[in-house]
Amino acid sequence: MSVPVPVRRDGLLEKRSGGLLQLWKKKRCVLTDDGLRLSGCAGPAATRAASPCAAWTSGARAKELPFECMATVDCVEYKRDLVYFTVVMASGEEIDFRCPQDGTAWNAEIALALVRYKNLQAVRTGKKRRISGAHLHAGTEDDHEL
Repeated sequence: MSVPVPVRRDGLLEKRSGGLLQLWKKKRCVLTDDGLRLSGCAGPAATRAASPCAAWTSGARAKELPFECMATVDCVEYKRDLVYFTVVMASGEEIDFRCPQDGTAWNAEIALALVRYKNLQAVRTGKKRRISGAHLHAGTEDDHEL
């Protein structure tokens, strides 16, 4: 049984497709402490620009963007009441998104969650180093006493 991850934000976000036409597609975005999960919209509401999705596609088709594979969130631009931003993956892949400017923008939420995740990883790595160093240091002191 898996432990449920707390959801920081859940809502509509638009992702630019990677195809030749690079169309903007509405996605349900779930932001957690571990990353983003993107699901496509289904039904007639998916074709209307101003309407949120009436239904979401099944979780089986969801795209996972874990923070461990993300490098940065950047390229923020404001145009016609929309915020455009890019998530840069550690592999160098760039994923373009846009969202409305009203309220707290998704780019800020994602960037803060990414920083929180990276800081937590750094703290864990530092603790492991200190523990490993303490064991090594304790072992050398015992050798000197003999």
